Amino acid sequence: MRRVGLLAGALVGLGAVPGHAADQPGLEVTIYNADLALVQDARQLDIAKGRQRLEFKDVSSAIRPETVTLAADGVDIVEQNFDYDLLTPTKLMEKAVGQQVTIVRTNPGNGAQVTETATVLAANEGVVLKIGDRIEVLRDDGVPTRVIFDKVPANLRAQPTLSVTVDSDRAGSRLAKLSYLTTGLSWKADYVALFDEPGAKLDLQGWITLNNTSGTSFVAADTKLVAGDVQLANGGYRPPYNPIAGVRSAGSETNTGPGRALGDFYIYSLPERTTIAQNQTKQVSFLDAQGVTAHKVYQWNGDELISATEPAHVAVGVDFANSTGGGLGAGLPAGTVRIYERDETGAPKFVGEAPIGHTPQGSELLLKMGEAFDVTVQPTLTADEKISSTRSRYSMSYLIRNARPDAVTVEIRQGGYWGRDTKVDSSSLPARKIDAYTLGWSVPVPANGQTVLTSVVETGW
Repeated sequence: MRRVGLLAGALVGLGAVPGHAADQPGLEVTIYNADLALVQDARQLDIAKGRQRLEFKDVSSAIRPETVTLAADGVDIVEQNFDYDLLTPTKLMEKAVGQQVTIVRTNPGNGAQVTETATVLAANEGVVLKIGDRIEVLRDDGVPTRVIFDKVPANLRAQPTLSVTVDSDRAGSRLAKLSYLTTGLSWKADYVALFDEPGAKLDLQGWITLNNTSGTSFVAADTKLVAGDVQLANGGYRPPYNPIAGVRSAGSETNTGPGRALGDFYIYSLPERTTIAQNQTKQVSFLDAQGVTAHKVYQWNGDELISATEPAHVAVGVDFANSTGGGLGAGLPAGTVRIYERDETGAPKFVGEAPIGHTPQGSELLLKMGEAFDVTVQPTLTADEKISSTRSRYSMSYLIRNARPDAVTVEIRQGGYWGRDTKVDSSSLPARKIDAYTLGWSVPVPANGQTVLTSVVETGW
């Protein structure tokens, strides 16, 4: 039985609270793939008439201040500031330079306390004080010493604080919506695949992993995740060809699994509000598919038309489609698939992992697990003829050996045909064109045996 969707009971970490209407106070966090999140915080604020400063003390310390917006009925923004000079003992001492503090020392022998007034002269690699007529360095030698300050400097904050100066046309309570972009929040998809080779089936579980290093916790947040690569002004150059990792052929099915369209991206919503604590990693299950049609694939890839002096192990992987017909109807966010197979005792054992890109529904995937121990290929360039100034003929031979007790089929992929007009003159097995420069063959190899594949190919302009 196939089950695909966000699971309401699968939150790992702090508890969740029920949802709310869009026009009510609440926190919404939308997390993107590029270490970026959109925070939208709706609060009921009591705003006086006229010009005033509103402070928000629980914003992310990784906020991008230039992205801040505040919307409230009858309120205009005059100025906004982000204060991130945090209150620490070192900062407190630095701000006290040129000012007087109280030094209290306790005699460890009799407990007597001595109190003196000191002027802080410097606080660089240590604290230099002027006490009466003497200059003294505040030592850390085990003698109990306290420094007492009259007040906390106005420009030091206990936590990052966003202050917004506004001009309100009236007094009264109203809903205010604060929005900003921040770094420090990220998400990724992780998959666990249990492959049953004899049954040609695959069980696939998907997990969303959230990570918060933004400097603040987001409590009871309506959390959404965007799959796709959004363009950023400082994101650098992206090559025009962006292959999707792990995908043999892209799909053309409309997504029917978790996630809904957001322009040309997909957005996933967690089923309930959840708390994403600072310095916390949290996992949420979002995919559980049973009995997906899958097959083991042996494949060898050659990039050049050359002879090899030694045989090479072929790659081994698992092939499946995320299509409704194959038992998995869902677009897959980018992540890592970890593949397991059962041993002779029935216990699952890890056999490899492979990355996948954002994969549209209906795609065919080939996930490499590693290299086959018992299956090898040795290519030989038997002839290289120059037919004309623009054409060449290549004769290749491939010796495929199989030391396994069962027959296998090895997919041979030969690249390096440099011309746009390539034709197969002869081949011991049917050839097919993979792309403009690559030919492919499916080569059956008997158990404890070998097969020789030969081909003569012309290429050029």
